[in-house]
Amino acid sequence: MRDTLYANVPFQLSEMPHRYGSNVHLVGNPFLLSQLAKLCAKGTVQPEINRLVVLLYTDLVKAVINAEFPRKMVALPTRMIDSTPQGIYQGEVIDPDVRAVTVNIARAGTLPSQVTYDLLNTTVDPVLVRQDHIIMSRMIDARETVVGSNIGGAKIGGDIDDAIVLFPDPMGATGGSLCTAVSMYKEKVPGKPRRILSLNLIVTPEFLRRVSREHPDVVVYALRLDRGLSPPEVFGTVPGELWEKERGLDDRQYIVPGGGGFGEIMNNAYV
Repeated sequence: MRDTLYANVPFQLSEMPHRYGSNVHLVGNPFLLSQLAKLCAKGTVQPEINRLVVLLYTDLVKAVINAEFPRKMVALPTRMIDSTPQGIYQGEVIDPDVRAVTVNIARAGTLPSQVTYDLLNTTVDPVLVRQDHIIMSRMIDARETVVGSNIGGAKIGGDIDDAIVLFPDPMGATGGSLCTAVSMYKEKVPGKPRRILSLNLIVTPEFLRRVSREHPDVVVYALRLDRGLSPPEVFGTVPGELWEKERGLDDRQYIVPGGGGFGEIMNNAYV
């Protein structure tokens, strides 16, 4: 007899309400926001920094897999099959035959991408999982204001046709790095992806505005929204309600309240 109990396994994201559109998901929960606050605190140093990054991305990637990856029905014999013909689990699992590509935007994205890569390899067929690497840096003017992003090199391991492409990068500040990377994949890497996902610990309203404008097909998953430099009338409103007034970046394009430069603190290299 087929038991339909697990034929349609429910999953619902824990999301903060907002008005940024259906492609934005603010998925922080009390536990993860507590750990993120600890990560961003002034007194937190290595090795605690990288331990917390791994913890946070492990949970974030799991949420994204549950929400975004397709499923399939299976009938898998358990160890009890030797004792009874009823020893068969029937239900939904994550479809193992899905292509997935995680992109390391060095340097802050290196550890998050490795966490993503390892989790994907335990979830779908590892033959279908790939990790690409992009060397990217901010371009600044004489006033140290960010004016763009420059790709200094890349290792792209193949096409992205029908693949779920993930960009795990802790800080979604201006959106310049993500938009530059996504544009490169769309313009220079063969194939049409099934889905493009941005996985961030913190994002700003400016980041969401730019990404939604330049790449409206990109889906953003973030634990926290920072808009600490907004005018007083913004605080207390639903995120996105006064989007044109919301501000999370200082004059040097760092996130406030934020957590400083993650590429710097994760590598203990302040250059």
